[in-house]
Amino acid sequence: MKHVKGFTLIELMVAVAIVGILAAVAYPNYQQFVISSARSEAMTALLDAASKQEQFFADNRQYTTSMADLGLSNSTESDLYSLSATVNARSFIITATPASGVALKDGECASFTINEVGVKGSTGSADTDTCWKR
Repeated sequence: MKHVKGFTLIELMVAVAIVGILAAVAYPNYQQFVISSARSEAMTALLDAASKQEQFFADNRQYTTSMADLGLSNSTESDLYSLSATVNARSFIITATPASGVALKDGECASFTINEVGVKGSTGSADTDTCWKR
């Protein structure tokens, strides 16, 4: 009696099918996690910019449209969002707009805003509260 070691084609096909099913479940969850982390980067950058904008106002009695005046870059740390400020006499709105990567693929929460009183906003198909809580 000859003893053969190894896998049959059927066993190999079953293993490939199991890996395929696991990947089909895991990949969408991974994509959602990556998008959520990009949103977190935008929110963190906006909160930091708003804080520095208030400090600038305390020092100069006016707001600034220049991120450089605040000691910040015009983009987030990973360059996923670009930052800009709109200033009126006694108010500002800072906006994070998708610039590259997964941020461009996020249709639910496309861009984020914050103003001088801390009111948060977003654009996209999801409501503002949902976007800022993720």
